[in-house]
Amino acid sequence: MLMAMLGAFQIASAALPTVYNGRAGQTAVRPPEIDTTIAIDGSLSAPVWQRAAVLTGFSLYQPVDQRPAPDSTNVLVWYSPTAIYFGIQAFETHGPVHATLADRDKISGDDNIEIHLDTFDERSRAFVFIVNPLGVQADGIKNERGGFIPGSNVFPGQNDLTPDFIWESRGQLTPWGYQVEIRIPFSSLRYPALATERWGIQVQRNVQHSGYQETWTPAVRANASFITQEGTLVGMSGMRHGQVVELNPELTNTVSGTPCCSPDMASWQYHASPQLGGNIRWGLGSNFVLNGTVKPDFSQVEADAAQIAADSRFALFYPEKRPFFVEGSDAYNVPNTLVYTRQLVQPSAAAKLTGKLGRTDVAILSAFDAPQTTPDGSRPLVDIVRLQRAFGDQSTAGLLYSDRVGGGRSNRVGGGDVHIVFGKLYYAQFQGVLSTTHMGDSTANGTLWEAVVDRTGRAFGFHYNVLGIAPQFAADNGFVQRTGVVEPKIANRFTLYGGPGALIERFETRISTNGVWRYNDFFALRSILEDQASANTQFTLRGGWQVTVTPSLSTYAFDPSAYTSYRTGSPAAPAPFTPSPRTPTALGTFGVTSPQFATWDASISTTLGNDVDFQETSRVHRQDYNATVDLRPTGRLRVTGTYLSSQFTRRSDGERVVYTRIPRLKVEYQVARPVFVRVVAQYQSSEQAPLIDPRTGTPILLPNGSGGYAPAGASTSNGLRVDWLFSYRPTPGTVFFLGYGNSMAEPDPLAFTRLRRTSDAFFIKLSYLLRTSPF
Repeated sequence: MLMAMLGAFQIASAALPTVYNGRAGQTAVRPPEIDTTIAIDGSLSAPVWQRAAVLTGFSLYQPVDQRPAPDSTNVLVWYSPTAIYFGIQAFETHGPVHATLADRDKISGDDNIEIHLDTFDERSRAFVFIVNPLGVQADGIKNERGGFIPGSNVFPGQNDLTPDFIWESRGQLTPWGYQVEIRIPFSSLRYPALATERWGIQVQRNVQHSGYQETWTPAVRANASFITQEGTLVGMSGMRHGQVVELNPELTNTVSGTPCCSPDMASWQYHASPQLGGNIRWGLGSNFVLNGTVKPDFSQVEADAAQIAADSRFALFYPEKRPFFVEGSDAYNVPNTLVYTRQLVQPSAAAKLTGKLGRTDVAILSAFDAPQTTPDGSRPLVDIVRLQRAFGDQSTAGLLYSDRVGGGRSNRVGGGDVHIVFGKLYYAQFQGVLSTTHMGDSTANGTLWEAVVDRTGRAFGFHYNVLGIAPQFAADNGFVQRTGVVEPKIANRFTLYGGPGALIERFETRISTNGVWRYNDFFALRSILEDQASANTQFTLRGGWQVTVTPSLSTYAFDPSAYTSYRTGSPAAPAPFTPSPRTPTALGTFGVTSPQFATWDASISTTLGNDVDFQETSRVHRQDYNATVDLRPTGRLRVTGTYLSSQFTRRSDGERVVYTRIPRLKVEYQVARPVFVRVVAQYQSSEQAPLIDPRTGTPILLPNGSGGYAPAGASTSNGLRVDWLFSYRPTPGTVFFLGYGNSMAEPDPLAFTRLRRTSDAFFIKLSYLLRTSPF
């Protein structure tokens, strides 16, 4: 009888949930293994949830850390042989829950929960799965290693949401807040094949009505790494991944139209470009993935967001959006963006392998690119190899080899980098790279090198670095804005925190100074080319408001080598152009960002002061404005309006020399979770006055293509682009897009009276994901 009672007690004890309180230091979680499957409906009513481990005891992280979270959150977790399950119970008593029916990855304005899984226990990189209260998904990678994350225009430590994974989630609002049910198949993850797994885990709750970020483990700001402050999932075994094969055939057709023919351009000609291609993805166990593509569709269903180049000398950086390159993009993360896959314009075929051998990341990419990227019009072969080895607790060392060969030009880049984390608050980073470029009978060798040291303290931090890029350095597969310079930078950060309930919750200022030397002048101790000092000051106010004030002072000495094609005087007797002497500038930037209210949020910023126009080296008054408003009048409708403008007025004569205005309106309606319709209208008006030599007041002359010179005359353009799209995307890889876009022009800016259609196009895409998995 006693033995029977003891057995019943043991069974009952095994069925009770185990609670892990983050603030109490209970961060090593042993989730129960339960060999069953459940329907994901967002109710958490299945009996299996009563046996799950419970994560609770959240802490405040942003804007002020080291305090208990004001909101109560429970995260339930268990796993089966084929998937890991999470249940979210988010209690809300302080304000309204923000929840909309949105497209994938577009839930930043909603309340949401982030689950970070560091499946290799690296403490520097994690899978991120995000859900809003209705279960709408966002997902990606958080990577704290150095350099841009190539898949998106984000810095290390931010979420890169470009990767898409296959998982299930459903949620619902409740009288006490909201709850969400999640199933993540092991076949959608990468992890080491061990008898017993040890994964890092962090859960972050983002509360929109307050602007707070809350974490399960008590993460603090005085740490060089957010990920290393995670908890752990221990004791998981018997997990089955299998070899997953995904076939993704694609059929696209674009019908483009242009007016024909002179002089009236009244009739239209249309040209169809049908294409059948596809992708294959082979998951080689739980560690490696092999991707291949033939005639891939690299079209964009939405134009890149509007940008204005305030400094006309440099190209603009646009994030990667194309699915083939997004897969495993974090493995190509290299400091100074030496891998920028948008340099591959239109490959006819490409393949890549990404994975992990022990503590070494392996990433290999090979492609035949478009013929228009080479001097003689033949297709170049592009190869990229990235190896990165972890050592110590969080440090890494990496190697890069990259080449683009063919068409009369070859460029090869090779080098290494090391990222060392030490003393909890500090990291140091060093990089050295050599490029060799052959074109015709000439060969050019160049180097790139950088040294960085950083301190991430709660009240005080700094970031000191020096970057050198030789004039002959070239990275055809990267994004290097400027060569032939050495740039030291010094930045110090000071942060103060308000008490509970204070109007100013956080005050932060970053005081920085940087200089630019010509590469050889730096080593010869010659004068500086450019210098700047600024103080970026940010106030975080109660309720989520943010106010930013940034004054800056600079001086510029114009490099004569950048103006060798310029002449001045008369076209009959052109004289060499001499740039202006060193010119000081003084600018101020002011911005306000609202909280994420339930139905709207907005931001506005302006930059005013004295600047320089690099096109003619003249002194100008600068006026920039940038405003954005997001409206969510219903749970399905989103309206985003933006306005950008930049104006330079020459100080010597008061003439407006540059004026650009870009209003943009995007309207989206989410018919159902996988279906939305969208219209985007963007107008761009640009004016450029004739270039004038600021020293003599005479026109600046430029080569006219016939061996002579002609004045750089005025130019104007006024264009409206409207794009319509119907999208059906039930899962990543399976899509149906139907779109139409047209471009129009008119003589007067923003008049909308004499718009003339200059081009249009119809677009259709069919893609279906065939996924085979043993589980």
